[in-house]
Amino acid sequence: MALRVNVLGPIAAEIDGVDVPLGGPRQRAVLAVLVAARGQVVSAERVLDAAWGDEDPPTMPTLHSYIARLRKALEPERANRSPSGVLARVGNGYTLRVDADAVDAERFVRLVGEGRALLESGEAAAASDVLTEAVGLWGGQPYGEFAGVAFAVPEIARLEGLYLSARESLFEAQLALGRHAAAVPELEKLTAEQPMSERGWELLVLALYRSGRQGDALAALRTARRVLAEELGIDPGPALRELEAAVLAQDDALRPEPAPPPRPTAGNLPFPVTGLVGRVAETAQVGALLREHRLVTLAGPGGIGKTRLALEAARERGDADGPWLVELAGLRDPALLADAIAEVLGLSGSATPQRLVLALRGRRTLLVLDNCEHLVDAVREVVTVLLGGAGELRVLATSREALGVPGEALYEVPPLSTSEAGELFVSRARAAAPGWEPSAAELGQVGRLCAGLDGLPLAVELAAGQCRVLSVEQILASMDDRFSVLAAGHRTMARTVEWSYDLLAAPERELFHRLSVFAGGFDLDAASAVCGRPVLEGVAALVRKSLLSVEPGTSPRRYRMLETLKEFARARQDAAALASAQEAHRSWVLARAEAAEARLRGEQAVPAMDLLIADQAEHRAAFTSALLAGDGEYALRLGGALSWFWYRRGHVAEGLACLSAAMDLSPDAPPAVRSRPLIGMAGLHYLVGDFAAAHERARQAAEVARAAGDLVAEAQGITYGALFGGIRGVPNAVADVRAALDLARVAGMGWLEAEALMSLGMLLMFAGQVEAAREPLIESIEVATAHAHTFVLGSSTWLMMKIDLRLGRADRVIAKAAPTLRRVHEDRDITSWLVIAHTVAAALALTGSPRDGARLLGAVEANATRIGFSPVEMDPLEAPARVEAVHRALPPEELSACLREGSSMSFPQVHALLDRLLVH
Repeated sequence: MALRVNVLGPIAAEIDGVDVPLGGPRQRAVLAVLVAARGQVVSAERVLDAAWGDEDPPTMPTLHSYIARLRKALEPERANRSPSGVLARVGNGYTLRVDADAVDAERFVRLVGEGRALLESGEAAAASDVLTEAVGLWGGQPYGEFAGVAFAVPEIARLEGLYLSARESLFEAQLALGRHAAAVPELEKLTAEQPMSERGWELLVLALYRSGRQGDALAALRTARRVLAEELGIDPGPALRELEAAVLAQDDALRPEPAPPPRPTAGNLPFPVTGLVGRVAETAQVGALLREHRLVTLAGPGGIGKTRLALEAARERGDADGPWLVELAGLRDPALLADAIAEVLGLSGSATPQRLVLALRGRRTLLVLDNCEHLVDAVREVVTVLLGGAGELRVLATSREALGVPGEALYEVPPLSTSEAGELFVSRARAAAPGWEPSAAELGQVGRLCAGLDGLPLAVELAAGQCRVLSVEQILASMDDRFSVLAAGHRTMARTVEWSYDLLAAPERELFHRLSVFAGGFDLDAASAVCGRPVLEGVAALVRKSLLSVEPGTSPRRYRMLETLKEFARARQDAAALASAQEAHRSWVLARAEAAEARLRGEQAVPAMDLLIADQAEHRAAFTSALLAGDGEYALRLGGALSWFWYRRGHVAEGLACLSAAMDLSPDAPPAVRSRPLIGMAGLHYLVGDFAAAHERARQAAEVARAAGDLVAEAQGITYGALFGGIRGVPNAVADVRAALDLARVAGMGWLEAEALMSLGMLLMFAGQVEAAREPLIESIEVATAHAHTFVLGSSTWLMMKIDLRLGRADRVIAKAAPTLRRVHEDRDITSWLVIAHTVAAALALTGSPRDGARLLGAVEANATRIGFSPVEMDPLEAPARVEAVHRALPPEELSACLREGSSMSFPQVHALLDRLLVH
């Protein structure tokens, strides 16, 4: 039962699209009072006073009678005397319990907010769609029949104000899309209805001017000036006056803005390595379903060809952008599903379904979610949100079962026909055994073999791969004793894999088992580490027998095992063998991560960072298996090794979640194990502006490191404990960081000395000792340069930039901007790039380049939103002033335009902009 309540106009309700009788005026007033309370409990006395106004309220039984009638109308299926789920009694009051979107006013407010957010982020087309939907909900004066009643007056004023703002924002979006002439008639109507709204006059003047009607634009400005003078006795505000001057001067800034750049349309579907055999009718059927339904799920057993069919159907689409393929086979944590989708869409960092909706709204695209069967619940929840919020989105999923989303069209992928299966076998066998041409007898054997395999594409390909070493007659003979038990497609696949498995020698079987622990691709060194011996010969045998595939173009060569084969291998292992393989995998992952982490502060930082980026699927698999095995100490060690990577890349949510889970599992782990994860947590808390938690974690890290005798970790803990404590005003911070500097020098760790010097300079700067801060900052840059510690080089340069801004030397900031930003970008450091660019934006605004400053700020805000990191939260004492400097330097319309332009700029485009400024 879908209940909706409408108050944008006369109050009304409907259930499943059918109007509900709400009774007389007072009974309707009771409902209106509860709707206006927006979910809050309203006492019975307050309901009576509000609904009856100046009239004498009736007795309490009369109110109870009205409530009972409303319950019956709004919940017709509720049994007598059962609790109400809609009009609930709470203490001595009542509350209306419905989803926010079930009330048209709440939907309206939500849509207006989302439309404004899209407009501010430069998504004019999406904003126009959302705001059009919002304005379309307006059915007249809210709470129309209660316009003079006291309880409704504030809500009416709030909603009518939002309605005006929504209409103005909609016109702003239309102008951003170049629809100037088309907007003029409606803007003239708006200014006639709302003559006191200066924003409406601004939009009308701009639309007229950009339509080539300069005279009419000036006439509109004169009318606005006269109306404001006659009605309010005031002159137009600064924005209107500046607009009038710009029109008279025919300022180039008033010219129509270029249309927003088109979104990338290429999508990310992989190019097929082999031609598709058959599936012509199936591709057409799936395409027809996608045209009719917004969610289509291809279901069937492993090996039936769901993925290949989905990709072929997706290629046939003609959407405005995409299609976008999200491969879920290697994803084990449901909590990371939204992040996986966001990464494909170009939204790095942590994500939520709501953020994905904002990114997809207004885009006509197809999202292909491949291999959903192990994440059905999570996929169901995310897809429901995406389809409900992005009206032009379509989803094509592959799974061994339906997702269970309302409106889902399920397509059971059939096996290949006998002729298609035979054609596939011959094609793949020719590739496996070049020069082979089947005789007539062999073609008959191929037909019988494919019929026995029930036309499962993967089964046929596995069988064809054996033509390297066996004839078709031998393959058929080895399968004959199995045909009688092949009762269903999935059993056929299992038997086919089992048959390939039976042909393996004992060492090959063991290798097949152990390699199944990899979440993604792997090279020979990785395989050797997990297996504890050289594996080239065994890997080559598995490749020949189609149980491993080679990733083409990789150097060194990488290999991958199909998910179906992984599942088979894991199922055939006994628990002890599987646990042993997972333990070996964890050891390899940890050794690799720790080796990379040791190189993150030096000449090898970039390749080390690239390795960690490539290994993320293995990190997550190792974390999962460690937590399931109860090995909290391992999870702490791995988290400690990855925490600096998470910090630099902005993966705050994932890092804190992993480290917290590990801490919870092993709260009493040895000090030597806990110190580095605690340092990692301190840094991640600092990134999100939680300085109290950052200080506490760093303080704990110093204590446990001291107990472990780890001088380096102790110095780190003291350094960052002092820094984060100093930000909070904790006393003795400068003395503490000087002590940490002495420890770093005793330890002989140049990178740590550079970090301590940087922290000392930062604390002195916070204390107002600006000139005193310069010396340690300059020294930190010298030490960082000597040890190739790019993070400190960038961070200390950023602090010097902040000092220059304080002292009114913004030109020095500009001089340092381009090389510093390029250096940290090349170091794969996202968070440092954002905070430095944020500061440079303010410097540009203060040195006569406000438009470029706003563009840079737009780029920062767009990228920060994508990864879930805020430079303002990390630097709350000074960052807001930098934002204000940019905003103050430009008129609102010009500011908005530049912010939108900047939001679509790439990192190289920003660097090119700064290079251009330096040349001039």
